[in-house]
Amino acid sequence: MTGIPETVDAFHRGRFHLIQPLGQGHRSGMDAMLLASLVSCRSRCHVADLGAGAGAAGMAVASRIEAAQVLLVERSEVMADFARRSLALSENAHFAGRVSVLEADVTLSGKARVAAGLPDDTFDHVIMNPPFNDAADRRTPDRLKAEAHARSADLFETWIKTAGAIMKPGGQLSLIARPESIAEIVVACGRRFGGIEITPLLPRAGDDAVRILVSAIKQSRKRLTLRAPLVMHGEGHRFSADVDDLNNGRAAYHRR
Repeated sequence: MTGIPETVDAFHRGRFHLIQPLGQGHRSGMDAMLLASLVSCRSRCHVADLGAGAGAAGMAVASRIEAAQVLLVERSEVMADFARRSLALSENAHFAGRVSVLEADVTLSGKARVAAGLPDDTFDHVIMNPPFNDAADRRTPDRLKAEAHARSADLFETWIKTAGAIMKPGGQLSLIARPESIAEIVVACGRRFGGIEITPLLPRAGDDAVRILVSAIKQSRKRLTLRAPLVMHGEGHRFSADVDDLNNGRAAYHRR
């Protein structure tokens, strides 16, 4: 036990549950569910969730896809403990045997990364919901929250470099970020990834994008595609039908 106040929250309409910190650290929600929706596989696949936090996105993948083996990679001992305890919940028994937790720093490279448990050319999918706030945007005395939210200057370069190293050729990188990070993401993909697909996420039709969903394929030489936006809400506060399906694990957001 961490001694931190916590909650047990249901996702995918109760199909899995997550223990999360209350009042400290990062609490997962729709961003993690939309990230998980980017993963699609029909046969056995290995998925790494980098910077997994309490494990929401990776567990959402495992809950929806019976063939997925998922590794939750998290640097924080505290957040990794939340993930392990979530996997021990009876509500998660249907996928717990296919999910493991690794305490490791995503920014490690070379032999240090391999020694930490992230070998080369291993995963079919790598997903990430990295800290995408500028460090100067939101200052907080909460160390857990600062680590989860505030990014370093070379974050996308280092995280995407790791994704490219641990992923099999032809594997898929998926991430969620803020729109202002598009240039950094494309540059970081460089020659490692091609076939980049970017989908803006709008609160309502006519609004500016608040997030982008990005996927790319290792060693692909296809050109970048800017896809039609996903609109979160129709009338009132209800989610649009498509987004509600993605958010609740009833559908995957497939690449073109």
